[in-house]
Amino acid sequence: MLKNIFVLVLLPVLMVGCATVPTYTGAIVEKAKSFQSPTNGNAGLYVYRDSMIGQALKKDVWVDGECLGETAPNTFFYTEITGNKNHRISTESEFGNNHLDLYTNANQNYFVKQSIKMGVFSGGAKLKVVPSDEAMQDISKLKMIQTGNCSKAFK
Repeated sequence: MLKNIFVLVLLPVLMVGCATVPTYTGAIVEKAKSFQSPTNGNAGLYVYRDSMIGQALKKDVWVDGECLGETAPNTFFYTEITGNKNHRISTESEFGNNHLDLYTNANQNYFVKQSIKMGVFSGGAKLKVVPSDEAMQDISKLKMIQTGNCSKAFK
């Protein structure tokens, strides 16, 4: 009986690995982690994921319907977006996309955390704005993801 429980429940859990995505190294990462002010009237957008839940899941992120990329555990994106404008940040979730609407001021950085939540068939994701001091501390420990690698088209 215990052997059957192991095979049905524990074995699939042990066989699941961590998701990986293409990352940057070197000067580009150091610059992003210095949290400098954005250029040319833009706003800086950091989107990160540091959750222990959903280690095997990758989740797409879009800004205004354009692919930012695919997240994995312990990773972050940095991009500059138009300042003084409303933006919609979206992430794929179990039964559709979750959205976060964010007004960005020029020359300021914004920090959005993607959290994974376990779902019925697969994991879902949600987004929330995080205070800069908390986010900068979190991001300093993460790997920087290369942008533009979404697995699905935006819906």
